[in-house]
Amino acid sequence: MSRDPVARGARQSRTGISDLWQAWWQHHRTSASDSLGRLADTPLQTLMTALVVAIALALPATLLLALENLRQLGDRWDSKPQMTVFLRKQVQAAAIEGFQAQLRQMVGVSSVEYISPERALREFQAQSGFSEAIAALDVNPLPPAVVVTPTAEAIAPERFEQLRQQIAASPLVDDISVDMEWVRRLNAIMTFGRQLVLGFAALLGIGVLFVIGNTIRLEIESRREEIVVIKLVGGTNGFVRRPFLYTGFWYGVIGGLLACLLVSVGVASLAEAVRQLAASYQSTFELQGLGLTGCALLIICCVTLGLLGAWLTVGRHLSAIEPR
Repeated sequence: MSRDPVARGARQSRTGISDLWQAWWQHHRTSASDSLGRLADTPLQTLMTALVVAIALALPATLLLALENLRQLGDRWDSKPQMTVFLRKQVQAAAIEGFQAQLRQMVGVSSVEYISPERALREFQAQSGFSEAIAALDVNPLPPAVVVTPTAEAIAPERFEQLRQQIAASPLVDDISVDMEWVRRLNAIMTFGRQLVLGFAALLGIGVLFVIGNTIRLEIESRREEIVVIKLVGGTNGFVRRPFLYTGFWYGVIGGLLACLLVSVGVASLAEAVRQLAASYQSTFELQGLGLTGCALLIICCVTLGLLGAWLTVGRHLSAIEPR
């Protein structure tokens, strides 16, 4: 046995730190299990509070998921933007060939495809379902057209618009239909919708803070005498606060899991209808769910709100409970 007082003091210090760590860890484990047990003792109240949290977070999550699916659908259509240039009916074949050559020489044009009035009529007759009525027409009403596909560098909105104006300046052009115009409008709508949903989510998040805060406040009041006794025997505010923080944590976990379940059920119920709708447009688009990353983020948001609501409430009401 060492007689060196310095070594003996160091060993006692290490033992003290180890004891403190064990006590701290043990109290965390006890607080977590006890708070979960108290929630299990009142299953109806716990389920109702967790459902409020779940619904409040599932609503904006569902809206954001819908916007993300719309964005992916828009990206599919936006992969090959084109503009259809309708020419005047009286334009001669030689002028059309010269116009195509002029288009191919323009900066930003990837390919040019000519669609004659006869070809356009045959395609329309095959796709419209009015083949007999169209066959009875004496005159082909469709004009000649040229489909212009821009290069990847010319897809940018400013350069795409400049290319469109440059083509429209030709006296042979009657009208131009931009196939990606609806995608641009959709992107603008989605940008606005995303900002609106985030604002909506912030309001619902504040509501969740109030719901969890009020639940924790009621539990603090029901355990007032226990808190007074703990403070009388020397318990610190941090020691008293810990079980209530775990209560908010568990509300967040349960609410997050329920929110993921609600969103997943909603996606599953709509997936087949969306698949059939996409198939009617010869598309293989499928509705995307939250996935593991989305579920993890949703649960983290719920847990964060639960802890924050509990912390704010306990910090406000715990200081008012003091032994007399």
